[in-house]
Amino acid sequence: MRHMIPLDCIAGFDVRPGFYIYEGATPIPNGVNFTVHSHGATSCELLLYHRMAEQPYAVLPFPENYKIGDVYSMIVFGLNVEEFEYAYRLDGPYDPGKGLLFDRNHILLDPYAKAVTGQSTWGKKVSDKGYRARVVRNNFDWGAAANPKIPMEDLIIYELHVRGFTKMAADVTAPGTFLGIREKIPYLKELGINAIEMMPIFEFDELSDRRIVNGKEVLNYWGYNTVSFFAPNTSYASAVEYNREGLELKELIKALHENGIEVILDVVFNHTAEGNEDGPFISFKGFDNNIYYLLTPEGYYYNFSGCGNTMNCNHPVVQRMIIDCLRYWVTTYRVDGFRFDLASILGRNEDGSPMENPPLLQALARDSILADTKLIAEAWDAGGLYQVGDFPAFHRWSEWNGRYRDDLREYLKGGIWCAAAAARRITGSLDLYDPAVRGRGASVNFINCHDGFTLYDLYAYDWKHNEANGWENTDGCNDNRSWNCGAEGETENEEVIKLRMRLIRNACAVLLTSRGTPMFPAGDEFCNTQFGNNNAYCQDNEISWLDWGRLQTYQKIYQFFRHMIGFRKRHPAIQGTGKAAVCGFPETSLHGRKPWKADYESDGGVVAVMFAGYDPHRNQDDIVYLIVNAFWEAAEVELPGLPEGLAWQMEINTGAEGEEYRDIPLIIGNSRVLAGERSVLILTAEKSGSRREAAKKSERN
Repeated sequence: MRHMIPLDCIAGFDVRPGFYIYEGATPIPNGVNFTVHSHGATSCELLLYHRMAEQPYAVLPFPENYKIGDVYSMIVFGLNVEEFEYAYRLDGPYDPGKGLLFDRNHILLDPYAKAVTGQSTWGKKVSDKGYRARVVRNNFDWGAAANPKIPMEDLIIYELHVRGFTKMAADVTAPGTFLGIREKIPYLKELGINAIEMMPIFEFDELSDRRIVNGKEVLNYWGYNTVSFFAPNTSYASAVEYNREGLELKELIKALHENGIEVILDVVFNHTAEGNEDGPFISFKGFDNNIYYLLTPEGYYYNFSGCGNTMNCNHPVVQRMIIDCLRYWVTTYRVDGFRFDLASILGRNEDGSPMENPPLLQALARDSILADTKLIAEAWDAGGLYQVGDFPAFHRWSEWNGRYRDDLREYLKGGIWCAAAAARRITGSLDLYDPAVRGRGASVNFINCHDGFTLYDLYAYDWKHNEANGWENTDGCNDNRSWNCGAEGETENEEVIKLRMRLIRNACAVLLTSRGTPMFPAGDEFCNTQFGNNNAYCQDNEISWLDWGRLQTYQKIYQFFRHMIGFRKRHPAIQGTGKAAVCGFPETSLHGRKPWKADYESDGGVVAVMFAGYDPHRNQDDIVYLIVNAFWEAAEVELPGLPEGLAWQMEINTGAEGEEYRDIPLIIGNSRVLAGERSVLILTAEKSGSRREAAKKSERN
């Protein structure tokens, strides 16, 4: 006869002590296991609600013998996960000076909630009664789909905002959703990128800073104010997914993987939506305020995030939660990587000081589940800690290379005094990242990202135009290193327009022939504009949404991006093959107007870079020569000599007028070229009977 385990009865439900190591709410046969922890609480209650009800239909206090250490765990039998929502109430000491804020009146969201209710419709206010969670069934069939596992240095990252990417797309059935992105996969494949980086998709409250500015609603559109780290933003799904939250996101990730595209999530562990002393109680303040947040000796919030509070990331409890969270997204959603917003905060101690070997960063670098996962740091924070090149990497972390952005912006707009710095960035920022220590994928190169001007606006505006944000244009960065080419904003001046298009091509060509991992924001490939707004965090409208009509208007720029992405993929020497070239050339070398001589001061800022390596697919040397003339006058450039049987062939000339930007006879005796003013030239070393001749023969046939 089977032994029956005796059960307790609380609020009419059969219950028993639960599985203490499984945080959150986990469905089991005939019931649900609920587990939470709090160091400072003296009691904990589980609240059960009917869907959308204002008041709980059952309150279940955790008995004292249902607590081990700081962990409360209880199995409640007879629950149908589709019929209830849940939250918690905790009681304990209230002493703000010590950071203790326990208050039984606060309805608290489970820190490990896998789905959050009340947020399913974008812009719809959550209940005043607080956030609640739902139990999620995790039974998605991934089939035989595998993560692409593309090496970091081979990625071409495309940064996008889930809502803004397709909100104005006429060819999708569900604009502004995960499904909308899925419907755009053919476009992504055609463009040639192989990784998308999605701006925050963890559950956030877009209404947290809702205001009306000049009669228009502005919201917390970007989503850098996390409500729940384990739950996807349900308003990004095209339909309500009761107890299947995340299904549409999983279908998107599976489809992207099947098309050879990786998925990187922009994650925000540096602060939460609870804000400062005046902010709401959502979860962490009520569970253990003095553990989850960095507090001053007086109990106030340190604000290294610029958003009101700072998470205490290196406390063992918080560290474990972050690791659990990332493991969950990797195992349950098959995510390929994470970009950590204001990642320098992740290395701060409890007193706010930077740590030499932050345990969280080391733990993430060494974690077995995350072993194949990309870890990308935004290596600075709002408290003044700037660690580009010095981020505690543990031989594992990559970085957004802010120095690349700044130096290339300055140089490409005509700052020839920045030529030497630009050359260092193009060749992999070896002054910042030693390949022997950091590997080949340490530097994520970018000229533009969500934060700042778009590439089009970079050459259309001298000054930010953030008036629509409602802060009298005081917000946003003033150090943009932009140039309007002679007219502020939109213009009909054909010469100005022509120059802008050339500078956009220049930036694209240099980015995609720089050593490191290139990244650019969605829409740069067809001249997307934010009308000069360089801080569009609150603009849920045409300022931030991609205008897909510009794809046709700027089709030549789009085709140029496609060509350059394809060119990069065809030339392994750019990424670095790790093998010495047969010809004897070094992997990278710096040149100027004369080969093997980088005298930028006397050369008028002309930068020439040669990448050399071995291409196993073509069984021959791969040699690429990049010439950048940021000066406003043309420059004659002498080319390096090549081994017998090879000749230089023009691939790209952004100063040319032809459709291909290359079919101009600029090579003089195979030894010199004329680099027009503000132009980029790219040449390759080819054998006689080169690809160009073969292509022309094919066209004739």
